[in-house]
Amino acid sequence: MQPPVRKIIHCDCDCFYASVEMRDDPSLRGKPLAVGGRADQRGVVATCNYEARRFGIHSAMATAQALKLCPHLIVIPPNMEKYRIASRQIMDIYQTYTELVEPLSLDEAYLDVTASTQCKGSATLIAQEIRARIFETVGITASAGVAPNKFVAKIASDWNKPDGLCLVRPEEVDDFVAALPVKKLHGVGKVTAAKLNKLGAETCGDLRSWTLQELQHHFGSFGARLHDLCRGIDVREVSNARERKSISTEETYTPDIPDLAGCLALVPELWESLSGRIKRCGAEGQIEKLYVKIRFADFHRTTAECVGSVPDIDTFRRLMDTAWHRSPQPVRLLGLGVRLGETNSSDQLSLFTDQAV
Repeated sequence: MQPPVRKIIHCDCDCFYASVEMRDDPSLRGKPLAVGGRADQRGVVATCNYEARRFGIHSAMATAQALKLCPHLIVIPPNMEKYRIASRQIMDIYQTYTELVEPLSLDEAYLDVTASTQCKGSATLIAQEIRARIFETVGITASAGVAPNKFVAKIASDWNKPDGLCLVRPEEVDDFVAALPVKKLHGVGKVTAAKLNKLGAETCGDLRSWTLQELQHHFGSFGARLHDLCRGIDVREVSNARERKSISTEETYTPDIPDLAGCLALVPELWESLSGRIKRCGAEGQIEKLYVKIRFADFHRTTAECVGSVPDIDTFRRLMDTAWHRSPQPVRLLGLGVRLGETNSSDQLSLFTDQAV
């Protein structure tokens, strides 16, 4: 017996942070608006509204560059607590339709509503109702894509933005995906897209003429994924079990930190912040590795890590020394972090402890 065709919804609020700010201050509506850091502190744009996007502004753009493109851009700092409150309201709405909710960010999630009996079992009607409830409850708009798998649903949610809904029925998937530019494929960035274009593949339809062996020859193990996605095949399930894999803290400094001594002097402050986060997450027994991240003044990045179950400050100092000497120069960003695994037994020791069993 064939399993039922899955009904997947990808729901994504429209320019979330900016929408919340415009909701709370209606005078911002209709004006180019960005939420992000200050230009004089090397800030970046977290998100922006559609008026700002018309000037070429986008997320992760330096605020200084955004202001060059649009001198009258309004830039306001993020208010994360306000966004988290809105996020909890949105996630509560999602949860009323299915337990199979996979959050991707504060406002974005996949929902598997295959077994849902609400709205007569119609995924399209569920998506419409969710969007209406988000507007009524949170006061912002959301867009949704409905499809038989996660890949197509995510593409569809972006199809009629803002405040839109796109349904791709199972029998429509083949034609829908064939016309997509290869840059739309999950995992294809600028470099891979450029390589595909150079090899003659502009659309997913073009890519279908390649054999699995040819794709693996050019793209290694990722070739198999390309082979499936260009045909609209995605067997990933919606998972509500999100496992935290790391905890970290980082800080950007203005002006740059001039030397290693300056970096080492900042380790205690970062260590205190990281220790607090580990404690709040209750992850003390899950630490497997410690790491330090550095972004140098020329934007080159490096990470040094070691095995360890205890976030020892002296270990972080040694890792900082190792990382900095890879490219001795001023530093603009420092970060400390831990990688998590299964819960450690009580007698597991750090690589750097002097104790013996």
